[in-house]
Amino acid sequence: MKTSDFAYELPRELIAQDPLEDRSASRLLLLDKNTGERAHSVFCEIKNYLRPGDCLVLNNTKVIPARLLGERTGTGGKVEVLLLKRREDNIWETLVKPGKKARPGTELSFGGGLLQARVLDVIEEGNRLIQFSYEGIFEEILDRLGQMPLPPYITHELKDKNRYQTVYARYDGSAAAPTAGLHFTRELLKELEEKGITLINVTLHVGLGTFRPVKVEDVSQHHMHMEYYQVSPEAAAQINETKQRGGRVICVGTTSCRTIESAADASGKVQAQEGDTGIFIYPGYRFKVMDGLITNFHLPESTLLMLVSALAGRESVMEAYREAVSMKYRFFSFGDAMFITDRILPFGSEK
Repeated sequence: MKTSDFAYELPRELIAQDPLEDRSASRLLLLDKNTGERAHSVFCEIKNYLRPGDCLVLNNTKVIPARLLGERTGTGGKVEVLLLKRREDNIWETLVKPGKKARPGTELSFGGGLLQARVLDVIEEGNRLIQFSYEGIFEEILDRLGQMPLPPYITHELKDKNRYQTVYARYDGSAAAPTAGLHFTRELLKELEEKGITLINVTLHVGLGTFRPVKVEDVSQHHMHMEYYQVSPEAAAQINETKQRGGRVICVGTTSCRTIESAADASGKVQAQEGDTGIFIYPGYRFKVMDGLITNFHLPESTLLMLVSALAGRESVMEAYREAVSMKYRFFSFGDAMFITDRILPFGSEK
């Protein structure tokens, strides 16, 4: 399978630059994973397409203000550092621009010296290991100096940091938001619980590896970066119980999907565990746990589009994307949503 099989034309004006005032007011494209049938709705109506006894798997990771703007000590040259992953205490794996001016030993300063750093090493993909030094609490300094690491296709300034955060975000660690969850409000989640939908939390700290372009033409040769995940005993038990009684496991976002598929054994039973996953899901993959997926519209030729195609079939997904473009859906992080399921009729409509 070729990377170019997942290309599609997207007018630039369809890339959403700002979040909607009402999170749940996004449009919703429904796609039957078995037949390719499609329908259209509004996200707040998602409750009509979920059934009592289903469970929603939410990724409760929290985005940190991981973008730091500073200067090289001594020269005053501008530098941008993006925190990717904490290795130990004050040592982070980072992406630095300009990279050529960030050789090992280079000293950096942020916030007029409030936060200082030293480049320790150059590692894979040209990323840098950086050691920070400061007085006080790192997280408080980062909250003061750091900016939300919005994707490069978003050029507008984000007025409210919380809009690039899900309402159920809890554990710091992501360099990007699990954007499918941005559509949920606390009120909508409460409605779902009252309807008999179980909400299950797992954690996967999103790194930039998930969004790196696929640079090889043969999809199977692409290498995914590792990301930390955790599934609690309670979450594993709830997911397994849902499957046992015939309920559907619906993942909110590709990160939730990758988490539970990483934690499942060959029989499809989810194990309570934590660690790093580099799971790469593309057409041909047999899902062990997930029955349905709530997701955003993804970049052409991306690993995320490949994951969606593994669930619903490449041709059906690409046709749905073409229809979304023709109907002027909003794309990517702040854009509209899809629900890929086994049937797209509202629950109870068959009666």
